[in-house]
Amino acid sequence: MRGRAVTKSESKSERGAKTLFAISATFSVVAVAAIFLFIFFSSVPALKEVGIFEFLFGDVWDPNRGEYGLLPMLTATLLTTLGALLIGGSVGVFSAIFLVYFCPKRFKGVFDQVIVLLAGIPSIIYGFFGMVVLLPFLRKTFGVESGSGLLASSLILGLMILPTVASLSKNALESVPASYKEGSLALGATKEQTVFGVLFPAAKKGILSALTLGAGRAIGETMAVQLVCGNSPFFPKGLFSSIRPLTVNIVTDMGYALGTRRSALFVTGLVLLVFVLLLNVLLAWIKREGKPQAGKERILTPSAGQDGRVYCKKGGLSTALAVVCRVVAGLASATLVFLIGYILVRGLPNLSLEFLFDRPTYNRPTLRGAFVSTFYVILISLAVAVPIGVATAIFLVEYAKVGSKFVKGLRVFIDTLSGIPSIVFGLFGMVAFCGQGESLLAGALTLSLMLLPTVIRSVEESLLAVPVSMREGSLALGASKVRTIFKVVLPSAASGIFTAVILSIGRIVSESAALIFTAGSVPMLPDSPLDSGATFAVLMYRFTAERPDFAAAYATAAVLLILVAIVNLFVFVTERKLKKGKK
Repeated sequence: MRGRAVTKSESKSERGAKTLFAISATFSVVAVAAIFLFIFFSSVPALKEVGIFEFLFGDVWDPNRGEYGLLPMLTATLLTTLGALLIGGSVGVFSAIFLVYFCPKRFKGVFDQVIVLLAGIPSIIYGFFGMVVLLPFLRKTFGVESGSGLLASSLILGLMILPTVASLSKNALESVPASYKEGSLALGATKEQTVFGVLFPAAKKGILSALTLGAGRAIGETMAVQLVCGNSPFFPKGLFSSIRPLTVNIVTDMGYALGTRRSALFVTGLVLLVFVLLLNVLLAWIKREGKPQAGKERILTPSAGQDGRVYCKKGGLSTALAVVCRVVAGLASATLVFLIGYILVRGLPNLSLEFLFDRPTYNRPTLRGAFVSTFYVILISLAVAVPIGVATAIFLVEYAKVGSKFVKGLRVFIDTLSGIPSIVFGLFGMVAFCGQGESLLAGALTLSLMLLPTVIRSVEESLLAVPVSMREGSLALGASKVRTIFKVVLPSAASGIFTAVILSIGRIVSESAALIFTAGSVPMLPDSPLDSGATFAVLMYRFTAERPDFAAAYATAAVLLILVAIVNLFVFVTERKLKKGKK
């Protein structure tokens, strides 16, 4: 009887745990649905008054006259995204090719960290760097009045999407079977011909996916573009004409928008969400055909009767492309070194104990309030996102049926959540969590939704890396599945979970667009999470755009870079320990 009671109890706990994990997994679905519904219903008043046709095809944005045409800003968004892909996308792909095939082994780790550092730099720093370095350079080089506009926006966005494209393209190139390379070399092709004629085409689907995700990042960027675009809601008339992309339109007008004007900004957010949905559909279509199959790629081999040495001499294009890879990778590294060096050289001299730790006032802001505000946001965001993310990952790895429609749909929603622009998260958080006004709690709850996909993916990879034999051994000894998960699987995946937490902290420290309308930009010292406050990135935006103070902006940027470096160091050390543990 006693054994039966234990069995029944275990059975109930198993069912309860599975139900709990399944509910957590559906949280992403609920989050995406809630964001779409909140944004849509907030858009309805403007859509009724103005009309969807006028929004999409109207060529004038002048709320004072009741005109809400988004076409100029829609055009600016598409052109800057295209420019970013041409610049950052191509550089990212060439950098990935260099890293995988041409980079000397002793420099691979260093160059890999260059990509990681570029990815971790907050967008507000990119924008500030563009404003104080790139715009003066463009003014002087081309003899223009301001330097802001389409070219400057494309260059900054290109630099920002470069690490995303490079890292995902690197993964795609590394996944190509080694037999492709061996077969091509055995048939007489040079290394360069093998890379560009066989391996690169074999990885084209992964590279197209990387470019698509890079386009999503470019479409959704706000703060960096605002500082270099010129911020005029007109059609682009040239590379240096002032423009205003969709994201910038929201952050520019929302602070004082009321009534129809406020609702029209939610329509702008709705258009951005549609863009994200279309990009996810495109990404799913690219991935649909799966991995490349042998025999389907065009392999460069000597034609019948042709001597292999003659064929190798015709590889001039491949050789030139290999040189381009090395040059591009060098430029990417030099840009990172220059950006970090410039900010630190200008910022560190402006740091002082008073600026770091004195109690702030409105007339004399310090970083003390940012330390406290950032701590509150990190603590609450992780407390919400990590348990839900870990539970979702457990469900996907330990309970979900492979190939089930529910799991496929769930992954679509997770991908959609990860692609939603941060400014749209800010709009949602403002409506959903700011009923009593802006607060750090509202900002943290908003960020927890943004962090969820990162936590899920990182923890899922860690759980998949745990050997099946460990689960089987635990079950064979009589442990239940739930006990096996919590006593064997999760401890074995602890390093990966820790990495997810560190990456989430880096994302929180870097975020600004989602917090401006939820946590606020008040530089004062908050007494509790219910108060408004400014994190480091938001405070830097205040020093840069709202109430310019370039000395304080440089100093805050230096602190942000140091924090990003610390986060990356933790991730690097954790991943190295994880790799050593697998050997």
